[in-house]
Amino acid sequence: MTTKDEIARRVAEEHIEFVSMQFTDIVGVVKSVTIPVQELDVALDRGIWFDGSSVEGFARIAESDMYLVPDLETFAIIPWEQSSGPSARFICDVYTPSGEPFPGDPRYVLKRALSKAAAKGMTFHAGPEPEFFLFRRDGDGRAVPRPHDQGGYFDLSTDRGGEVRKEMVKALAAFGIRVEASHHEVATGQHEIDFRYTDALRAADNVVTFKATLKQIARQHGLHATFMPKPMAGDSGSGMHVHQSLVRVQNGENAFADSQDDFGLSELARQFVAGQLAHARGMCAVLSPLVNSYKRLVPGYEAPVYVSWGQINRSALIRVPQVTPDRPESTRLELRCPDPSCNPYLAFAVMLRAGLAGIEKAMAVPPISNEDLYHLDDQGRQARGLDTLPGSLGEALTELADDDLMRDALGDHILERFLEAKSIEWQEYLIQVSDWELDRYLSIY
Repeated sequence: MTTKDEIARRVAEEHIEFVSMQFTDIVGVVKSVTIPVQELDVALDRGIWFDGSSVEGFARIAESDMYLVPDLETFAIIPWEQSSGPSARFICDVYTPSGEPFPGDPRYVLKRALSKAAAKGMTFHAGPEPEFFLFRRDGDGRAVPRPHDQGGYFDLSTDRGGEVRKEMVKALAAFGIRVEASHHEVATGQHEIDFRYTDALRAADNVVTFKATLKQIARQHGLHATFMPKPMAGDSGSGMHVHQSLVRVQNGENAFADSQDDFGLSELARQFVAGQLAHARGMCAVLSPLVNSYKRLVPGYEAPVYVSWGQINRSALIRVPQVTPDRPESTRLELRCPDPSCNPYLAFAVMLRAGLAGIEKAMAVPPISNEDLYHLDDQGRQARGLDTLPGSLGEALTELADDDLMRDALGDHILERFLEAKSIEWQEYLIQVSDWELDRYLSIY
């Protein structure tokens, strides 16, 4: 456990001049208050005040006073801010003036969900796999949807993409994020960097750090890193598949593993699957929160459409990766609908609560779907009794509003403000006139 004395020593050794106190708003955008290092002792002892009414979905004017309290375990030196004044960062929790956790803090929502697992003697582990695109910038420095390469899946790119990824990996290491692999993805200009499986709170912190770091390194190379789910029509979109497991605190055993089962899954794991499938439509707006997200969740592009589970089946919503018999600890479930535009704190919270609901209610898992579902028609879907994920953000918001478990997982404060912000986004989209509509209709009608 990191102590204040250890932080003070590192600050002195690295000649730190500024400290960034970071947190996220409800939709997952990183916010920051920067303080001179002389104020660090105050921040560590009492937190730093900020105006919560100015942050998306946080608070009304009459209750705007908030405090950022740094998590000492998240202290890191910012590698790209050394020349302009060496800087460090903390990821912070948000508190009210009375010293209570702020219910609108996404990080607190995840902590609250994790306490539900802890009460059952388990911790929730997550391994997110966020994909992203590297695009060019125009003469004015604005990002344009033009890939920087013509590579494909696992290609050894001959352009600077491979070198940029290496610099990204080194920068992530400075934040304590251990990368396992990086590679080119399916679409031109698309990449993936996978980092180490860990407890869900650290995994969510890592996703937030990951996105901010990749954008900064890309900018240094005249490129733009985007986590937009579907930036180009006709190409694969960017997902953030999340591997998940529950680990027993008492002995460190993977609670999802059972070597006697045909799929290596314990009854508890099957109930967890059943819970997530039961609430898949309700949590989809949190996991895939943009209008653009639902242009990725369509047949034909390796993204799930049907509420289903399968072994090694990449068309299923939940996939059970095969593990070798001598490594039961690697048993896990892969949820494939989240995309990297989501707020990872909220995403992991609703995923966990849905799975725990399956355990608490001893839900029965539906029949497994091991066939290719991408080309399934409505008749085949109905014959198998398969439901579909929402087809639009508007539909997903309706499902979210009607799911009582999601309300309990997020809390009234976040749910109401999330629905409000996303409903505005959906309504703004509905009144837009796209180039496709003009090309299709203007000259005919």
